[in-house]
Amino acid sequence: MRSSVVRVSIESRKPAAAISRGLPACPASIPLHQTFRAGNEMKYLSKVVASGEIASDGYFTRACTQLLQSTFGTRKVLLVPSGTAALEMAALLCGLGAGDEVILPSYSFPSTANAVVRTGAKPVFVDVRPDTLNLDERLVEARITSRTKAIFPVHYGGVSCDMDSIMSIARKHGLLVVEDAAQAVNSRHRLRACGSIGHFGAFSFHATKDYTCGEGGALCINTPEMEGRAEILREKGTDRARFLRGDVDKYTWVDIGSSYLPSELTSAYLLAQLEAMDRIKSARQVVYNRYLDLLAPLEERGVLELPKIPAECDGNYHLFYILLRDGASRDCLLTHLKRLGIGAAFHFVPLHLSPMGRRFGYAKGDLPLTEDLSGRLLRLPLYPALKAKQQKAVTQGLNEFFDRPVMGLKRPSQTANIKWELRA
Repeated sequence: MRSSVVRVSIESRKPAAAISRGLPACPASIPLHQTFRAGNEMKYLSKVVASGEIASDGYFTRACTQLLQSTFGTRKVLLVPSGTAALEMAALLCGLGAGDEVILPSYSFPSTANAVVRTGAKPVFVDVRPDTLNLDERLVEARITSRTKAIFPVHYGGVSCDMDSIMSIARKHGLLVVEDAAQAVNSRHRLRACGSIGHFGAFSFHATKDYTCGEGGALCINTPEMEGRAEILREKGTDRARFLRGDVDKYTWVDIGSSYLPSELTSAYLLAQLEAMDRIKSARQVVYNRYLDLLAPLEERGVLELPKIPAECDGNYHLFYILLRDGASRDCLLTHLKRLGIGAAFHFVPLHLSPMGRRFGYAKGDLPLTEDLSGRLLRLPLYPALKAKQQKAVTQGLNEFFDRPVMGLKRPSQTANIKWELRA
């Protein structure tokens, strides 16, 4: 699932003040994201090219799926072209159709809702928790009706939803659960890997993700009786997978389907990344924790809030965000950081407030926490190669903004920060 970045138009001239202070100048010299090279990518790509076997499900595709299955304890993994494709396959496997309803958060990328809407089902948006910006599991049961068929929780920023509660609700009401773990590859909830807990899980290996092949994804299938049909959907509706295993003497069209297969070239690049998962995660954790230390004084001053990871969650440190007092402060700070060459950005526009969301009857005020938090959130650069001195430059830019007016921008609002209590 791809991240949504909204660019802000700012003055093109380089501020002399920023240069004299030793801060990076425009254009962004500290980007929001930078792809990590594990080391074996070119070696593996060369092997594929030399073999001439560049279609899907060759050695590297199989190696990736076996690594994912063994590492995360999923029953079966199928590599697909994107996280979006994984969600679409999961929606089809859930048997969604016209008249059905699916519960999901509004704070997500459109792919989550698109997978539902494409089947004819209706998305039912639920508000988020204030600590993780994940689907608030305490609000789910009240939105279940006789038409509800599934829950699509999204693990925002690589931090798991409360999957114990969600799975308990699903069992009670006979619902299917599809984990949108696009941002949560190598994250866990109570030692269980994200993507392995629900009936299905969707991974993304997009260029903005921790482990990438440019465009790619994986469908985790944790329900044995769904494995055969998943293979058919992925292979254009044919039983070709059975044919290749020797289970049948020919293959033919047996069900609906599409071409949900990745190239062996992308699988080769991905394998190099997956083999370095622990190294990449550790490097991201160092950057994440350094931000926590550097920005703690600003949180103590009450000018921003830092992200929280519940004790039962082991995140993958996919992103680092801060919450400002209000949207105006966030927008002014974003412009200030951009002028200093720092690639900050906000994130998702709530789906229920989008043109498509309004077509389903939603309006401003329906999900107050989602609307408030999304309007105050600002992401800071995070990637394994980010240096300590670069993070200090980011911190210096933040301190400058909160200490005095800068470059003609208004000071951040001095009104009290909004505090939301967890609802029972």
